[in-house]
Amino acid sequence: MRASFRLGRVAGVPVGVNWSVLVIFALIWWGLAANQFPRSYPDRPVILYVLAGLVAAVVFFVGLLAHEVSHAIVAKRNGLEVGGITLWLFGGVAELRGEAKDPGAELRIAGIGPLVSFCIGVVFGAFAIILAQVGYRGLALGVLAWLAGINILLAVFNVLPAAPLDGGRLLRAGVWRWTGDRTKATVVAARAGWVFGALLIGLGLWQFLAGVGFGGLWLALIGWFLIGAAAMEERQARMGSALQGVRVGDVMTAQPQTASADMTVADFVDRYLFAYRHSALPLTEDGGRPIGLVTLDRVRGIPPERRSATTLAEVACREEQLVLAKPDEQLNELLPRLNQCADGRALVVTEGQLVGIVSPSDISRAVQRGSLRDQMAGDRR
Repeated sequence: MRASFRLGRVAGVPVGVNWSVLVIFALIWWGLAANQFPRSYPDRPVILYVLAGLVAAVVFFVGLLAHEVSHAIVAKRNGLEVGGITLWLFGGVAELRGEAKDPGAELRIAGIGPLVSFCIGVVFGAFAIILAQVGYRGLALGVLAWLAGINILLAVFNVLPAAPLDGGRLLRAGVWRWTGDRTKATVVAARAGWVFGALLIGLGLWQFLAGVGFGGLWLALIGWFLIGAAAMEERQARMGSALQGVRVGDVMTAQPQTASADMTVADFVDRYLFAYRHSALPLTEDGGRPIGLVTLDRVRGIPPERRSATTLAEVACREEQLVLAKPDEQLNELLPRLNQCADGRALVVTEGQLVGIVSPSDISRAVQRGSLRDQMAGDRR
């Protein structure tokens, strides 16, 4: 769901579009211009159908963006950072860094998106009713009616109580308030998402095999996505529980080996690749200030004939992309930031100087220890 290109900023939040949006945009445009509008409003010029379909598709995605922007704005007002908004094949996603502090914040953040979509649908529906009441029967009426229906449908679908839908967040807020246990609430919402996804797959396959149409395959695809996303949320919740109370300094590799940004890739391969067990090395200057991070995967992508002329600075995760943490920071607070850089590692600094590095292996070991701790605590109870 990473953005393929950026559109700019809305309400201070970066907005991007994944290439997969083009697929659903083209399907909506074609479906309206070639099928729905000609059936409902026959004998119009083809160019009008094309323009009406284009307008409807564009306005639909603007409404989808408004849905996600509302999540971002409310999240920021409730103390969460928002990394950006990305529109993609299955709609949109606001990248929230961190967790809601209480069930009330979770309820506000999750509920605002469907509410905005519903309001958009009601507004378009009102305009459509007004045009119909005055006797207008043109294509504009079809565009307004479709936008009203699709936005209300989007709102209803999103409030279904299944993660990762907004309704799953609402369910989590309710269970969290009732039980006082955030992890249990997340697991309940995730398993509801798994069940809902399985139902969609079953319904979609039944429709396809019964010859109802290819729309059944689309339902099955959505169900498959929901199952995968719900399972990921449950894993993340259990990981968060296992890491409760663990500090960054407790899991980091202290005083890691570093390299110079001016070193060539060839020298790195010759001098570092087999000399150290680490798969990532920070680049530092001024006695320890981190300015980059190079990994074996990045080095591996450089052809052998170019390695002697390519410096580590050219292939490293750049300074502005680095994820920096402090030793006393809670590890759970660091995890959402690790995807800022594709290398999935954090550099630990004190007063601007490198003192450690946190890798996926460090986190995995911490999760294993935390899970064992929770299991032993449960056995004693």
